[in-house]
Amino acid sequence: MTEPKQGWFQRLAGGLSRSSKALTDQVTSTFTKQPLDQARLDALEDMLIEADLGPHSAARIARRFSEAKFGKSVDDREVKEALAEAIGEELAGRQGHFDPLSGPRPYVVMFIGVNGSGKTTTLGKIASDLTGRGARVLIVAGDTFRAAAVAQLQVWAERAGADFISRPPNSDAAGLAFDALEKARAENYDVVLIDTAGRLQNKQGLMDELLKIIRVVKKVDPEAPHETLLVLDATVGRNALAQENIFGNQIGVTGIVMTKLDGTARGGVLVPVAQASDSPIKLIGVGEGVQDLQPFNARAFSRSLVGLDDLEDMT
Repeated sequence: MTEPKQGWFQRLAGGLSRSSKALTDQVTSTFTKQPLDQARLDALEDMLIEADLGPHSAARIARRFSEAKFGKSVDDREVKEALAEAIGEELAGRQGHFDPLSGPRPYVVMFIGVNGSGKTTTLGKIASDLTGRGARVLIVAGDTFRAAAVAQLQVWAERAGADFISRPPNSDAAGLAFDALEKARAENYDVVLIDTAGRLQNKQGLMDELLKIIRVVKKVDPEAPHETLLVLDATVGRNALAQENIFGNQIGVTGIVMTKLDGTARGGVLVPVAQASDSPIKLIGVGEGVQDLQPFNARAFSRSLVGLDDLEDMT
């Protein structure tokens, strides 16, 4: 995903403004011009847990924060800087890289996650970015059980200038994926993006279906799918952790996409998800536009989460 950094960072700060206000209003009022004692550190830990950063991460962040060197009269800025640094250290090493155009062709990306998480929209935004960079993209409507999902994906394909393949309702998703990959190989596509179902009412049935898609795709290309992205909705809070556990334990997830960070006051949920998952955070979304989905930058996220928006020097 490409864009002048400052425009994205401004939107990131804006998108996380609800989360940053909810968190830092409490923190700065607790620590500004008051001694950094154990009672206040315990209070900070509670505030971080309330912001959905999770008990384990909250404890580690509070401990790092306690090591900050404050002057006698600490101001809001110093508190935010110290907290951002502590959160950034918690996320160090959890930042992944996503670039389908740097791998083999066709590069196969499978999108998984529960219905409503933002899978289809995420796939559409990625398709738009890739076609904008000159790639030939084939979109596969693998959620064959929901006609609305297929229709939405077709709209995204048309908008992106990508090709589209689907089957009648309730068709076999694995067979569709097989046909799509054979078509992509024969017609020299650069990237294949596969949407999937996300019905958790029968959890094992869904996992079996996803595993079947992976097995069938490997019959065409043993290395495929090259990426399996788990899409999580930040607005569900701690339920995102449960979803990561369900999918991560059975499907070979290679990266996480956290969507709708602008729609919640608890965007901090990304922190425990990043810590709990074996897979890195690769992309985050803070809006509906194509450019509102961008690579995850741990330092920029940490500073935006505490209300620091001077991000022009981020790399």
